Amino acid sequence: MPNLTYDKDHFLLDGKPFTILSGTIHYFRVVPEYWEDRLKKLKACGFNTVETYTCWNLHERKEGEFDFSGMLDIARFIRTAQELGLYVILRPGPYICAELEFGGLPAWLLRHKEMKLRCNDPLYLSKVRRYYEALFQQVSPFFAGNGGNILMVQIENEYGSYGDDKEYLQAVVDIYKDNQVSCLYFTSDGPTWYMLGGGTLDGYLATANFGSKGKENLSFLKAFRPDQPTMCCEFWNGWFDHWYEAHHVREGDDTAATFDEMLSCGGSVNFYMFHGGTNFGFTNGANYDGVYQPTVTSYDYDAPLSESGDMTGKYYEVKAVVEKHFGKVPEMDVANLPRRAYGTVTLTEAAPLRDNLDVLAPQVVKAPTPMTMEELGQDFGFVWYSSVLHGPCEKFPLVVDGIHDRAHIFLDSKLTAIWERCRPNDRTPVEIELKPGESVQIDILVENMGRVNYGKKLRDEKGITGGVYLERRCHFGWEMRSITCDDLSGLRYNPAAPVEGEPVFYRGTLQVDEAADTWVRLDGFKKGLVFVNGFNLGRYWNTAGPQKTLYLPGPLLHAGENELVVLELDGTDRLEITLTDTPDLG
Repeated sequence: MPNLTYDKDHFLLDGKPFTILSGTIHYFRVVPEYWEDRLKKLKACGFNTVETYTCWNLHERKEGEFDFSGMLDIARFIRTAQELGLYVILRPGPYICAELEFGGLPAWLLRHKEMKLRCNDPLYLSKVRRYYEALFQQVSPFFAGNGGNILMVQIENEYGSYGDDKEYLQAVVDIYKDNQVSCLYFTSDGPTWYMLGGGTLDGYLATANFGSKGKENLSFLKAFRPDQPTMCCEFWNGWFDHWYEAHHVREGDDTAATFDEMLSCGGSVNFYMFHGGTNFGFTNGANYDGVYQPTVTSYDYDAPLSESGDMTGKYYEVKAVVEKHFGKVPEMDVANLPRRAYGTVTLTEAAPLRDNLDVLAPQVVKAPTPMTMEELGQDFGFVWYSSVLHGPCEKFPLVVDGIHDRAHIFLDSKLTAIWERCRPNDRTPVEIELKPGESVQIDILVENMGRVNYGKKLRDEKGITGGVYLERRCHFGWEMRSITCDDLSGLRYNPAAPVEGEPVFYRGTLQVDEAADTWVRLDGFKKGLVFVNGFNLGRYWNTAGPQKTLYLPGPLLHAGENELVVLELDGTDRLEITLTDTPDLG
């Protein structure tokens, strides 16, 4: 069985000096049919290890119900790596950040109002323990102590950026040991006294995360832990994008130079990311830095392998550094996958969301005040809030306290305004004036654009988190429907016509002779979601940018007729979309 240990300056694999050359690939951001392709390309670049987080929020979407199938079959992912001769670094959180919704924590945690997150809170730790028991049951055969290929397991994740509860970190370790997690334990934090001081545990390996100044940062880590070898656990060789921002890129020669610098210092390295993948569905997270910043659907990260798994120029510059230090990498049969431009698809049918509320959300919940998504037992999607305001009243502004995160406001079924949390100062005022005997129906469709995944604003409830007011008078008496978009099979369609100011599902068909990767381009559409054969590809937002296409992996298509559904939220003037062979991330 492999045994990873270390002395003062080196990692030792079965007693021999070993440099960890690792790259991050998240199984939950790549369709399973492509796991082998991505892992082979990692090995073909000269790397010996793959690193992955695990996603509690997807494995346990409903409390106590676990899913390790399909894209969540972590045992299959690790087994595939093992068959290719790759070791694994496992980072099971429970919090992972990763620009994933709520940092990988499940939304139902927020229903426990008394619970304190990411600390030595008994209630929180009881939920963590149950998740770990289910997770480790899946991966137990792969721990190094059981003869498997998992060499290292992380304790929490960048905890020094959040807290300093050493009892909590030790509790995580204790749960690992109770579940016979038999391999090397480690922590990872930013290279500062502040972060390393809060996030590390005595007696366990400390690693550091950074994107530049390789020699300087590894030297700092060595000063912090002089009796341990140095490792950059997250070498940020690219970056992620938010809506309303520019697309991030980092030149390959700059990436290669920093990589070379770290290897020359004797450091081990994990590329974050080696292959980013995609925030399919509603899985993107968000940042909060004075303003709410949701992350886009693509998680390309400008990594050595592109979102579609192409070996980029950066890939070959990184490989050259590996060969400089360790010799020629054995040749492997790897190639960029075929892609197709399938052309124009006409959307011939339409199903207005309002007319299908009974299909999408048959259960109506009534309460005096608006309930949050979490209170409704919902993780992803939308909430439809409805109420009636009765007159008389003078002209007053409508005030919605706590829109998390984007709201369509309808008065008597007419779209009156769209309010965004990420642009709080750019809202069209809504005023209501009613004569005696008059009334108005208020409908508010609120979209969860991704829970905050990092920092002190982590507790990020969704929907309407406060009250609804006419000027300063609170309005009571609401009906709510949870729209998760998990199943669209019951939608009632009619012949399509372009509609402005009303959320509508549009449907068309794509005839395919041979399935291949492609990209969905929605010129003329504004904001919404795309579903292919029932699979949620994720969000587009052309009016915000930078991303202009959605990656559609070939395995989601099949020979013959394929169903394409577009939920356009803000209105469109056309009914045609294009499937192109060229991505456009801005």
